[in-house]
Amino acid sequence: MELGMIGLGRMGTNMVRRLRRAGHQCVVFDLDAKAVDVLAKEGAVGARSLEDFAEKLKKPRAVWMMVPAAVVDSTLKTLIPLLDRDDVIVDGGNSYYHDDLRRAAELKPTGIHYVDVGTSGGVWGSERGYCLMIGGEDAIVHRLDPAFVALAPSIEEAPRTPGRKEAGGGTAEHGYLHCGPNGAGHFVKMVHNGIEYGIMGAYAEGLNILRHANAGKQPRTTDAETAPLRHPENYPYDLNLADIAEVWRRGSVIASWLLDLAATALLKSPDLKNFAGRVSDSGAGRWPIAAAIDESVPAPVLSAALYQRYSSRGGDDFADKVLSALRFGFGGHEEKGGAKTGNAS
Repeated sequence: MELGMIGLGRMGTNMVRRLRRAGHQCVVFDLDAKAVDVLAKEGAVGARSLEDFAEKLKKPRAVWMMVPAAVVDSTLKTLIPLLDRDDVIVDGGNSYYHDDLRRAAELKPTGIHYVDVGTSGGVWGSERGYCLMIGGEDAIVHRLDPAFVALAPSIEEAPRTPGRKEAGGGTAEHGYLHCGPNGAGHFVKMVHNGIEYGIMGAYAEGLNILRHANAGKQPRTTDAETAPLRHPENYPYDLNLADIAEVWRRGSVIASWLLDLAATALLKSPDLKNFAGRVSDSGAGRWPIAAAIDESVPAPVLSAALYQRYSSRGGDDFADKVLSALRFGFGGHEEKGGAKTGNAS
């Protein structure tokens, strides 16, 4: 089939390459003309504007957008007048499912179909394939099936779940799933992202405990502001984190692709010197917490993982100053390792 791709970042570019390897034709557009030129040299059809892009696609068009959630609406504002009834727009980025519901409703009078696809796979998706969580009308999702098959991993990517064959198989074990009507794809991806935050946070905290397992060998200040380590002999370990991550990969119940990435990073740099530890969040990690509140479902792990990212960016700096000010106010406690509090004289 022919598919148009708008947004040629790391994922969009690699998705085009995977589609083309499966024999599909791709028309591509990005504000960065160099990104278009790279894929055009590889055999894709390049477009210099959205108008040119729409003109080069055969009708009914299938347009896949891989752009940041913040610019989806502005892109659609320009794109929609260029499309015709029965064309399909796929949002494969990390949009909020509330926005999917609104966009699908707005497009309905035009006859243009809207499909939301939560896409997971990152920069490795070109080789491994992409996990696709899909929301939209049954017939339209079915129309796009050849693209989903090309983008998703093969059934051999993971051992088959016992009983799955007898249960009828389905597309899920091929790496893509029609989760439900509009918004369902990004709803499932939203929760997936929250779980991703939690898993990464758990690995980070656990490895940090291991890194400090030699606390008993470190010099400690003895004063009223420092909690004593009562049994330093219990913490004598200088542990090799790269080796620990490696052994966890083999037969452990916490083995995962994310652990694979941690093992690689620690082997390259045990101290992770190339990273400052300032962890961003695109907003997608916030949405499952909002859903949990609306549903009255507790989600302490996902919440804590999100808040840790805020902390990594200095989001708790002022709160910490308040704590220091209160301790100084009621007990005269000076901050250690920093400027003295109170009035200088």
